[in-house]
Amino acid sequence: MVDMKANPFYLSDEDCKWVEDTIAGMTLDEKIGQLFFNMGSSRDEEYLKMTVNKYHIGGIRYNPATADEVHEQNRILQENSKIPLIIACNTENGGDGACVDGTTIGCQTKIGATRNVDYAYNLGYMSNKEASAIGCNLSFAPVSDILYNWENPVIGLRTYGNDVDRVMEMTKAYMDGAHANKGFCCAAKHFPGDGLDFRDQHVANSVNDFSCEEWDETFGKVYQNLIDNGLEAIMAGHIMQPAYTRHFNPEIADDDIMPATLSPELINGLLRTKLGFNGMVLTDASHMVGLTCRMKRCDLMPAAIAAGIDMFLFFNDMDEDFESMKQGYLDGRITEERLSDALHRILALKAHMGLHKKAPTELVPPKAQVHEIVGCAEHKAMQKEISGKSVTLVKYKDQDVLPMIPDRYKRIMIVYVKGLEAPGLGAIMGKNKVSPAEKLKDKLIAKGFDAFIYESPIQKIMQQMQAGEKPDINLYFAGKDAIRDFVAKQDLIITLVDIPGGFQPVARPAFGMTKGGGEIPWYVHELPVIVIATRQPFVLADIPQARTYINTYDSLDTTFDSLVEKLMTGADAFTGQDPVDSYCGVWDTRL
Repeated sequence: MVDMKANPFYLSDEDCKWVEDTIAGMTLDEKIGQLFFNMGSSRDEEYLKMTVNKYHIGGIRYNPATADEVHEQNRILQENSKIPLIIACNTENGGDGACVDGTTIGCQTKIGATRNVDYAYNLGYMSNKEASAIGCNLSFAPVSDILYNWENPVIGLRTYGNDVDRVMEMTKAYMDGAHANKGFCCAAKHFPGDGLDFRDQHVANSVNDFSCEEWDETFGKVYQNLIDNGLEAIMAGHIMQPAYTRHFNPEIADDDIMPATLSPELINGLLRTKLGFNGMVLTDASHMVGLTCRMKRCDLMPAAIAAGIDMFLFFNDMDEDFESMKQGYLDGRITEERLSDALHRILALKAHMGLHKKAPTELVPPKAQVHEIVGCAEHKAMQKEISGKSVTLVKYKDQDVLPMIPDRYKRIMIVYVKGLEAPGLGAIMGKNKVSPAEKLKDKLIAKGFDAFIYESPIQKIMQQMQAGEKPDINLYFAGKDAIRDFVAKQDLIITLVDIPGGFQPVARPAFGMTKGGGEIPWYVHELPVIVIATRQPFVLADIPQARTYINTYDSLDTTFDSLVEKLMTGADAFTGQDPVDSYCGVWDTRL
């Protein structure tokens, strides 16, 4: 059972009495409701009231919206909930994980490139100061994973890197920064640790295949450090850890090894007993195939609670899921002891936040504070400072390419390389945004360059088709210049690779296979070429011939301003240090 007076709750006798009295006064439906973290699908007032009055939810995560919209949503929820709610945000990179007009401070990998722990602290502090201003009280952060496998599709730019000590130091700094906001808490993720598998638990099984000894010296060190320093919650991932599962259950059959979200060996054995974690545990999102492929949904929900999980993330169908969880209690799969333990941890966390000491109308800060904090000048200045320190010159074989100034390279061709277009929310949300190529072009023109964006034969064919013309397919196979003519058209080429760094198979560049065209930088010995990657730091695996290679980690205005300044100053201006293995462990990328 939970010790509510110990780390991380440190409750007083009065606080403990509130927890006990609250649980004693709850109906069975209210107890079952507390186990659920809802993913809010609407900000309609009647919907919000229904979620707390009918389903008695313990917490909520919500869809992106403006600060004003989220503030109002959170006000309605807290003022109508019998028991104060945990309201979570996803502030991995900044306040933009709490509201769409929040400040992007910088992704964790970008901050890892600075080697400055203070920036990790500021990420935790500033991100969650904005989140707190709109009524949030828990961040699903820090991401505590370690990127050992460059082909891992989930972590991407979400980790502080591949060095255990750096990840350990910076995750704690993030947490300390978040804790500087009174009553604000953290849920580190994704236990038992992502960054090894090449698969994505959103769509397949995922495995942490370290031995017990390897895990202890890596992920174990990171989590132990956070736990010892007051981490309140942990998000369990749909990730298997066979070595420790077998350690705690030597007789277990391979078919019975479960992801952490369904594994008593990993939750009760590894996390609770070995690491001594006394806080609250919640699942990662429950629609992910790494969970749903293991058993029927009506079975996996009570199985997760029975395995030691305290809160379940999220509903699929609210009525169906609620009844399935309730049935799991009624038929004994969730014991009375296990339900009581989960409720004590959930309410102890709420008491630790101080929610029980506030009137419902005081649980969300006054609206007047929102625009004083969200998107404030101080936070934007921090974004700019981090951008100036993080851009990384990873590979520089031709030592005389930089500085890039108009007197040397007047005509600059930008070759814009993207990944394969996959259907999904990212493609929808990215519509009508200014492309990084256009943004970089405009910044170079402003500095006196004649910058232009390369138009491929495929793009020309598409334009012909859109105009109702018969496409000239020969453009694809023979749309090329003599080398001397190609070289004569520009002084330097920037290959700008902008592909996402997460989900499903790891994103890779998609090149048009035209002969002699500009898409693929075959011409690295014909012209000065600078390859720049934005959201995916592992582009060298696909462009190993790059002589000059830079990672920016994003395409924010502040980042591109810093990039252009450094290009024009010279190699010594780049202060970022590779936080991962951008060479991908591949021999020829270093040639």
